Amino acid sequence: MRKMLVVLSLLFLSSGPTAAWAWGYQGHRVVGSIADQMLNDRAKAQVAQILGFELRIAGPWADCVKSVSRNDDGTFSYKEDPAHPEYEIPCTNFRTATEQKRMEDYVARNWTQCRYPATGTERGCHNTYHFDDVAIERDHFDRQFLGTNDHDLVAAISAAIAVLKGNPAPPPFSIADQKEALFMLAHFLGDLHQPLHVAAVYLDEHGDLVDPDARHRIDPTTDTVGGNNIHDGHKVLHTEWDAIPEDLGDAATPELLAVARSMAPTPGAPNDWPATWASDTIVVAHDAFAGTTFRQTSPEHWSVKFVDAHAYADAEDKIKRQQLAKAGARLAELLNAIWP
Repeated sequence: MRKMLVVLSLLFLSSGPTAAWAWGYQGHRVVGSIADQMLNDRAKAQVAQILGFELRIAGPWADCVKSVSRNDDGTFSYKEDPAHPEYEIPCTNFRTATEQKRMEDYVARNWTQCRYPATGTERGCHNTYHFDDVAIERDHFDRQFLGTNDHDLVAAISAAIAVLKGNPAPPPFSIADQKEALFMLAHFLGDLHQPLHVAAVYLDEHGDLVDPDARHRIDPTTDTVGGNNIHDGHKVLHTEWDAIPEDLGDAATPELLAVARSMAPTPGAPNDWPATWASDTIVVAHDAFAGTTFRQTSPEHWSVKFVDAHAYADAEDKIKRQQLAKAGARLAELLNAIWP
């Protein structure tokens, strides 16, 4: 880890904050592209056989399925958003009749096992697979913490691992086959390394931190929904963290690949890795919230202020590059362990 931090400090010393694109697909393609170049021969052959294309293409799939909605008659349909045609850019590879049917079936099978009340409407259980909301006061991931559950991001990754190993998906997950499991892993390993997808701040009416674990309950009025209810001017804090530096494009860069290759192997058994990596991201989230203060602007909404906005943006840029490199390396590490 120390070696990786030295490499990162040298790599990003001169890189300042940049404009960003939505992580919606560029970031997931970067993660997949890094992993594609770090797979061993057997894992690369297995990925090609199961998917028919590279992990870089598969990465955005779990966001593409968000275009599937439940109809009044209980059926499910993929529907393009006419107001946002850009959403379809990464999804064209999945719009064949067979693959569109897969997306609709996936949502239908993973709709009712759990509740997703954050928006006040039922959006389907599969949306909860993208995140955890562990309080920022914690320094590791633990199933006993509030903000975790049996259908969260860590659980979804573990379920996909089980299927790739030839075992059935544990409840409440419904994973049709290894292709679906690979789609999930290619995306969720990226999500696992975005700090605001794993750790969260809970805030009171004064903008002060509230520790739900100390209170033994999550008060809905303190829930920032992973930073989605925190605004930086007209921008959403979570959305800012979902963005990747513009210069990265949508594939691995030599610099990111060098950082990924410098990472030490993850200790322990692969089944334990999702929780280990979540713990690492929680620690990184401490830096993501460093130098911030909050003020409530309306019930359940807050604004953020930075002690030094330029320094914060610079640190954010470095963290994003670090986390993308980690995600790609760990996706490859996991698949190489499954198919040594």
